[in-house]
Amino acid sequence: MHSDELPHEVVLSIQRVLEIQPTEEIDRLDGLSEKFNAVEILNDFFPDEASLAHLEAVSARLAETHQELQKEVDVLQAELKDSQDPERMSVIQEMISDLLGQMSRIREKATESEAVVRNITKDIQVLDLAKKNLITSMTMMKRLQMLVNALTQLEDLIKEKQYKEVAQTLSAIKEISSTFKSYTAVPHINRIWKRIQQIQAQLRTQLDADFDAFYLQDTNKQIKSSLISDACLVVDVIGQDVRQHVVERFVAMELKEYRRIFRTNDEAGQLDNISRRFAWFRRLLQNYEIEQGRVFPSEWRVSWYLFTKFVEITRDDTTTLLTKAGSNLTVKALLEHLATTTEFEQSMAKKWATPIKDILKATDNPHSEPGKPISAAFEPNMGIFVDAQDKVLADMLAPHRKKSSTSTPAKIQPRASSDASPGEEDAGASPMTVLLSSTDLFYFYGQSLEQCAKLSTGQPLFDLCTLHKKWLRIYAEDVLVGNVKRPPPPVSSRKSTESKLDLELVKQTCLLINTADYCQTTALELEQKVKEKINPEFKDKIAFQVECDLFVSSISTAINILLREFETNCEPAFAALSRTSWPTVNQVSGQSPYTTDLVKAADQVVETVRPLVEQKKYLRNFFDKASSVILVKFTNSLVRSRPLKEIGAEQLLIDLQTIKAYLVKMPGETLTTASYTRSLNKTTTRLEALLKVIVTPVDPPEGFILNYTLLIGDASFSNFQKILDLKGTPKTTQNDLLDSFLTITSTKTDLESTSFLSSLDMDPAATGHAGGSLISPGASRVSLPLGGDKIFATMAGPGPSGPSTGSSVGDAAGKADSHKREVFSDFRRFVSFGRRKDTAGA
Repeated sequence: MHSDELPHEVVLSIQRVLEIQPTEEIDRLDGLSEKFNAVEILNDFFPDEASLAHLEAVSARLAETHQELQKEVDVLQAELKDSQDPERMSVIQEMISDLLGQMSRIREKATESEAVVRNITKDIQVLDLAKKNLITSMTMMKRLQMLVNALTQLEDLIKEKQYKEVAQTLSAIKEISSTFKSYTAVPHINRIWKRIQQIQAQLRTQLDADFDAFYLQDTNKQIKSSLISDACLVVDVIGQDVRQHVVERFVAMELKEYRRIFRTNDEAGQLDNISRRFAWFRRLLQNYEIEQGRVFPSEWRVSWYLFTKFVEITRDDTTTLLTKAGSNLTVKALLEHLATTTEFEQSMAKKWATPIKDILKATDNPHSEPGKPISAAFEPNMGIFVDAQDKVLADMLAPHRKKSSTSTPAKIQPRASSDASPGEEDAGASPMTVLLSSTDLFYFYGQSLEQCAKLSTGQPLFDLCTLHKKWLRIYAEDVLVGNVKRPPPPVSSRKSTESKLDLELVKQTCLLINTADYCQTTALELEQKVKEKINPEFKDKIAFQVECDLFVSSISTAINILLREFETNCEPAFAALSRTSWPTVNQVSGQSPYTTDLVKAADQVVETVRPLVEQKKYLRNFFDKASSVILVKFTNSLVRSRPLKEIGAEQLLIDLQTIKAYLVKMPGETLTTASYTRSLNKTTTRLEALLKVIVTPVDPPEGFILNYTLLIGDASFSNFQKILDLKGTPKTTQNDLLDSFLTITSTKTDLESTSFLSSLDMDPAATGHAGGSLISPGASRVSLPLGGDKIFATMAGPGPSGPSTGSSVGDAAGKADSHKREVFSDFRRFVSFGRRKDTAGA
């Protein structure tokens, strides 16, 4: 049998024979490995070409090793031959046969010995069995005699109604008779067994008569309390079913009068008299504790059974009455009756220091569901209460939902003053923070929640929670988002003639940001509070995440409104930049006037917003996006104001430094982050690179193109064309420069095919807003797309990871940044280059 590899067990065995340890440092030729590789051994002997000079020495060493191994093989073969001597093997086989024979003889002797011992002890075993049967018979006869005597004694005790002794004797009889249960086939024992059953039946009949006489308190048959107390001991001995029967009979007789008085078709049984039912039961319970309560054992818990049956009857009657009432049932009446019922149940639970559910469960069938309290009858009708809360909330928020777009904003009140009366307001109060309507809303939520939790913690509380979530959504969409989405008033209607800023709208928007944040936080607290109060089966269904997301969305919208106002206020400065005739500028003279106006306009909005927004994360988000707005509008304006010429671009470089200096300090020390500064520097560096290329003279062309490749870092034909257009280079000069650009860049394979200029829009919209939608205002840095006014898809200003997300074109350009340019990869550019060459030659 041939195989590429020896089994692992065989290898280990051979290593043990050769005394080779796996952990020892050995020669590779001495080891028998499953992964033996001759190439590796040859590489060890001859690691390089110089080692081939030792070929003869290695060959001699291997020959010597071969001889040693051959000697070892010869020695091992000789030992194996000696070990396989036929005579020696036959001797060993004979010894094994003798050993097996001896074992067989020993087994036979042991069997014989066992038989002898069994014969010797046979008579002794018979005597032991006879003794055991005799003792058992004598014991059973004694017990039978004791049982007969106890039965006779029991009959006499029953006649004399000595129930205390009856309980003891009956307990002894039941214990003794249990030993005869397997002997009921014996006629005499069967007769005794039947006699025991007859005596117990007779005893039960007598006990029922005595208990009835005690319940009815018949004057002709006065029953002593001590006799009934002893009778209870007998009942416990007879069995649990008899005790249950006695208690149920007592409860039925005690509540018989209650059923008669409080029938649902009588006046006393109406809902208005539900408190009389509870008063009646309290009197019954008081009488029971004074009289019968001392007779029944405490472990019987008869008072609990009285209460459970009373609850069952009252709950059924209440359900019937509520069904009859139907639509005539008012919220006031429902809450009054439910409060009365809940108060009664709580008083009973407090009296016995046990929850109502545990009382009902302890007195019910262990194999069935426990009964429900009386208050459970009101739960199907609690929809009336929930509907009433719905109407109250609708009336409360109606004034705020019906505001028109030109109406005055809702009255601003500080959160802390939500409980204060209007007369307590002070002109010197702290700065206003949230809408009073939000604090009123959650104050009402807290009150209704507490009220409902006192009455029911089941389905009604869950329905109320669902209602609260509904009005939170309405408040977020109609009151908050509805206000921030109002169309801005026309510019002509604004109070200031020098500014387009609507200060009142800015303040109102900041107020709405604070209110939405307050609502989001308080909604989460409300969720936890509901979970603490509601029944366990509803806890997993309680969630306010959707409503919190709506408040986050309203914050996003409000921040965009602030950005819109910010952009509108800065628009005159950028309009001045767009109207500037840069070709006529013949010298650089410090910062331009429009930068002063821009800084002033931006600072006006910033200083208004900063003290009004409470949460720093929203301020940081606003400053991030405001910086993006300024940089994008600056880029738009300089593109629209082309041609820039060299001096104009140099002047814009100075203006950019002024704007950058303002943006660096705009958030303030406490709100400026490393991410904000890093992203701002990245964006302004790209703008500076753009302007520096424009500042560079086109003569000599090689120097201008080299400067472009160093500052911009791409070989894009279209991007270079944009630079020429911004500079205002004549068409004739452009053709020569483009040809030179293609010639020079075709040899520079290390240049990228795209850059930030790939997304530069050379025809930006003259109007519009840079605002977009916030993705997550809950974070300190939120991405804000800048719409149609964004010039560089990757140059949108500070953000969490640099620039904001751009358009689809910008995304494609960004993905292409990671690929190196291939020479003449753009076929259309190559064709255009060839056509110009042909035209020039003609």
